[in-house]
Amino acid sequence: MNLPLKRVVVTGIGALTPLGNTVPEYWEGLVNGVSGADFIKQFDATKFKTRFACELKNFSAENYFDRKEARKLDRFSQIALIAADQAVQQARLNDPEINKDRVGVIWASGIGGMITFLEEMKGFYQGDGTPRFSPFFIPKMILDIASGHISMKYGFRGPNFATVSACASSTNALIDAFTYVRMGKADAIIMGGSEAVVTESGIGGFNAMKALSERNDDPKTASRPFDLNRDGFVMGEGAGSIVVEEYEHAKRRGATILAEVAGGGMSADAYHLTAPHPEGLGAYNVMKNALDDAGMQPEDIDYINVHGTSTPLGDISEAAAIQRVFGEHAFNLNISSTKSMTGHLLGAAGAVEAIASLLATVNDIVPPTINHFTDDPSFDPKLNFTFHTAQKRKVRAALSNTFGFGGHNASVIFKKIEE
Repeated sequence: MNLPLKRVVVTGIGALTPLGNTVPEYWEGLVNGVSGADFIKQFDATKFKTRFACELKNFSAENYFDRKEARKLDRFSQIALIAADQAVQQARLNDPEINKDRVGVIWASGIGGMITFLEEMKGFYQGDGTPRFSPFFIPKMILDIASGHISMKYGFRGPNFATVSACASSTNALIDAFTYVRMGKADAIIMGGSEAVVTESGIGGFNAMKALSERNDDPKTASRPFDLNRDGFVMGEGAGSIVVEEYEHAKRRGATILAEVAGGGMSADAYHLTAPHPEGLGAYNVMKNALDDAGMQPEDIDYINVHGTSTPLGDISEAAAIQRVFGEHAFNLNISSTKSMTGHLLGAAGAVEAIASLLATVNDIVPPTINHFTDDPSFDPKLNFTFHTAQKRKVRAALSNTFGFGGHNASVIFKKIEE
């Protein structure tokens, strides 16, 4: 039996980013065009090709957890719990009258507990070969553990799992959460993504792939989406969380509704391990699929928060796909890459950028693409990349793109809530 689909809305958000450890701090940084990049503090990077990243600022786990609890959690789980708590508190989802059997958690990470894995292997190889591993090694490292911790903290017994699709991971988590609520399988789901891989292996590994910017002379301007001289992405870390909830459920309990989730799309490039399809085929398909799922026309979208990583090939293919999907309306859009400020949060990028997109619809402000110095003739000059400064405009609906190694593509659309 086909049941009518439910409307899905957002009732809570939380974020820890290189621009701030709360959503208001994050949004203020975005609107003001602040760069979160600086020289790496978490390890000695002096011998690395890239010596900078977008790390969290003024973050200490002991400000949120007691020392014993903090030691049982990898950094990616620590920041997941903090971001999720911000979203749960705003949504008032810990109300005792809520049926916790119908509240789920879907959490994403591209890599999971890389810090834990690195620490444990260092300890092993620095010893005499005798296997001495922490009993928390595996539970700290596995990337599904964040969703487990969140569900246990609040007693949420609905759908609970993790998604991993590289840099598309948390957008896939959002689409899954949206789908479960829309189909009536849950009243609400806390979704999100977290990543903490500013480590020797994280920076070294991406350096070996030639994926990272090496602009060590000027870290703050190193992330340059759509600039002629872009030379790779800047590693970021952080977490974002969104509470998606069935509309009538949210109304009955008097929750504050921020925006509506209109639809989502997924696709695969089926082309290359790390490079995008040169004609942007996967990017075209995923945006088209999102519009179709939402029952919307290209002209209904006012803002696109692009994947826009600041890589030579990726930015070109995404812009080409936008023009193919949106036609002449592409020139009426505002387009921006908030990675120019936060860096690339890998598996957390989708959740963090979804928050930026939905806040654009709430506030009618489009955050900018910063660090633009030289026009690239590869891009149509009529495209509005919102360079330098935020722009005020009516944002009826915003689309957020994330693409991952392996050819994974995911897009989600938010729109203003219509009562």
